[in-house]
Amino acid sequence: MSKVLVDTNILIYGIDEDSAFYKRARKILGQENYQLVTTSKNLIEFLAVTTKSSGYNLSIETSLEIIEEIIQVIEIVYPTQESMAIFLDLMNRYQPKGLKVHDFEIISIGLAHGVQKVATFNTKDFKSVKEISLSEI
Repeated sequence: MSKVLVDTNILIYGIDEDSAFYKRARKILGQENYQLVTTSKNLIEFLAVTTKSSGYNLSIETSLEIIEEIIQVIEIVYPTQESMAIFLDLMNRYQPKGLKVHDFEIISIGLAHGVQKVATFNTKDFKSVKEISLSEI
């Protein structure tokens, strides 16, 4: 079964019933033809966005309950020495700056765990990276 890295925005829109992306996010999260994977970094980003007062303003308890549900159905992968080596190589080759550095860390963690497909609604953040492909789930 092919692995697909689920980006933070999929997780966010998957709980936001008012979002135009909600149904598509739920479809991706409900996939059974792929092994869904996300990184510990994505979960931290999820917590930051969902608990931010200018964001969703959820309580820590509510956000953590949602994360508990997420980790029941999505494999969580973590940074390793290999992901750091991949990260440094990608940084040297692509030279991203600012917030884009976070995307390259997520990509490197996925690649270190054998994940080369990414599901995201922010395709512009990832489309220049030749080491991955964007999943059309």
